[in-house]
Amino acid sequence: MTKTKHDLRSEATRRLLVTAARSLFGARGYAGVGTEEIVRAAGVTRGALYHQFRDKADLFAAVAEQVEAEIADRIATGAAEAAADPVQALRVGARLFLDACAEPEAERIILLDAPAVLGWQAWRDLAGRYGLGLVQLALQSAVGVGAIVPQPVEPLAHVLIGALDECALYIAQAEDPVAAREQCTAIFDQILRGITPDT
Repeated sequence: MTKTKHDLRSEATRRLLVTAARSLFGARGYAGVGTEEIVRAAGVTRGALYHQFRDKADLFAAVAEQVEAEIADRIATGAAEAAADPVQALRVGARLFLDACAEPEAERIILLDAPAVLGWQAWRDLAGRYGLGLVQLALQSAVGVGAIVPQPVEPLAHVLIGALDECALYIAQAEDPVAAREQCTAIFDQILRGITPDT
């Protein structure tokens, strides 16, 4: 279906709002940014904001979705290079996830604000939509080639995602985030070694 000029303007307005809000939320957090500031930064009217989004929380949800999608894309791209070894792909994906979550914008939006603004279940669902499928795919591949002891993939994927989410939250609050990330990466590697046939 061909988009009308109105559709294109509406999409452009939405992009402007999400881009402006992402920058502001990433820098100062959800609570520290008002809608007036967002519309000023986007160069649109308050009416345009409420035409595109129900409220500030709805705009934040769109921002969080964009950040999660970008993180998942980075992980998929990076892990694809190690696809010949699915366990190594899981290791690479875990490191890329923790690296992404350590970036100030992603840390603020995804780890610190999203659970409170979206609610725990919506935050978990958002992470699941992007990360869970990647982990399940890598695990299915690993089980298929005998690199991981055969077991139900779906619950294992939830366990690994849960561990990574907790690691990311731990790192975000650590006094020494670099050391915390190294420790969490080593622990995740031990978890993976625990489900491989040679251990």
